[in-house]
Amino acid sequence: MTFIKFLFTKVFLKQLFIAVIVLLGLTFVILFWLKSTTNHDQKIEVPNLAKMSLDVVEDKLDEIDLRFEVLDSSNYNPDFPKYSVIEQIPKAGEFVKENRKIYLTLNRSGYVFLKIPEVVGKTRRQAEPTLISMGFEIGRITYKPYIALDEVLEISHKGKKLNPSDELQKTSVIDLILGDGEGGLKRQSENSEKEIQNEDGGK
Repeated sequence: MTFIKFLFTKVFLKQLFIAVIVLLGLTFVILFWLKSTTNHDQKIEVPNLAKMSLDVVEDKLDEIDLRFEVLDSSNYNPDFPKYSVIEQIPKAGEFVKENRKIYLTLNRSGYVFLKIPEVVGKTRRQAEPTLISMGFEIGRITYKPYIALDEVLEISHKGKKLNPSDELQKTSVIDLILGDGEGGLKRQSENSEKEIQNEDGGK
């Protein structure tokens, strides 16, 4: 019996039919297993965790079979309690599968401290944008006699003089002391008046 004739025998066709049935059954079992283990049809709505402490978050997520991981944060929001959730990924209202990890960003205990930049000796036009871009606020502007107009002579916070590399909390108010641009002229005028008085006195 040749091989080609064997392919058309009842024995081969019966074995082929059985093999196809087994293959289909095995495929169905594998697909069903994958579907059940990956929770294909399961959807869990992510709750809103904003302003919650970690203890409350843990209890809430445990109830719906979700996990969480805390990310480092340099942000501070005064409208949120300290160490509470200020951001979450995925966001509230999205749907995820069981055991999904929710990434959380916590609120700091306060604004970060920043080093004071070197602005003394610069003009007001240079100093103010530098301080504002770092997160500081500009407070009172005062002038004192100095030859250069609007040159920064000194900066302070709540009456205390600030030096470069001093650290101050972000959003702090910094006061500026600037030159009035008339210091040199006033001194020259005063010296001239003294000379005139001396000459008058000599006469």
